[in-house]
Amino acid sequence: MLDIRGVSKRFGTRAALTDVSFTVQPGEVFGFVGSNGAGKTTTMRIVLGVLASDAGEVRWKGAPVDADVRRRIGYMPEERGLYPKMRVAEQLQYLARLHGLGPGEARSSTQHWAERLGVDARLGDEVQKLSLGNQQRVQLAAALVHDPEVLVLDEPFSGLDPTAVEVMSGVLRDKAEGGVPTVFSSHQLDLVERLCDRIGIIADGRMVAVGTVAELRDRDRGVVLDVDGPAAGWADHLAGVTVLETEGARTRLRLDGTDDQQVLAAAVAAGPVHEFRRHRPPLTELYRDVVSAAAPEVVR
Repeated sequence: MLDIRGVSKRFGTRAALTDVSFTVQPGEVFGFVGSNGAGKTTTMRIVLGVLASDAGEVRWKGAPVDADVRRRIGYMPEERGLYPKMRVAEQLQYLARLHGLGPGEARSSTQHWAERLGVDARLGDEVQKLSLGNQQRVQLAAALVHDPEVLVLDEPFSGLDPTAVEVMSGVLRDKAEGGVPTVFSSHQLDLVERLCDRIGIIADGRMVAVGTVAELRDRDRGVVLDVDGPAAGWADHLAGVTVLETEGARTRLRLDGTDDQQVLAAAVAAGPVHEFRRHRPPLTELYRDVVSAAAPEVVR
């Protein structure tokens, strides 16, 4: 288990991170989301030892993360971390050797990941001559070439076409099935929702929510219904019901302990009901609501 405990970091007078804590279990894909400057990259750099925290600690399998553990982490930075004039094969083999693989293992692993990620035809090319999408594939191969025990990926899907997104998604699922804990950040919340077992939302350097999408849906929301059919206003005076919004014949309601069948009966009495269902907001909506609700707490 990768365990981030109470990590804080300041840059001068600015608090970049304040008491950030979350865990990533073996085989779990953890989505780390937040706006630019929220603290995602700083957290990842502390996990990797690129930055030192002012407080808190990072632990792997119950022990503090040291240099030996960091050699077993696969890291993909948001900024390109490759040597632009080095050829792809030479670069991947070099990085594999730095992580302790022998020459034969490094060559074999380079070939495997180049084929898996669709850049095997470019192994003899300089990185700077690749498209941005292919550079991103090589960057992921660099994070995987030494068969890491943990993956920490900062915006791994940035700049990828839909085919490459599916390939990379498949790689993450396969690594998870092999027990590798993975934490990745992304602004593509539809991908985060589809791929991640749990999600952590960071705002202004503070963790404001951690959980599954289902848990985030239930957080301080209660049961929310979408009802389509009766004319606007039919639910305004129902006990234990809050009208959240109306648009034409569609009404969105939050139930505060009221039985949904009573609400359905009231809707039917008010007119024909064409649709009656529980509202399941996408992660984009959940993210907006969580961050907005946390705003007074995170303002410094």
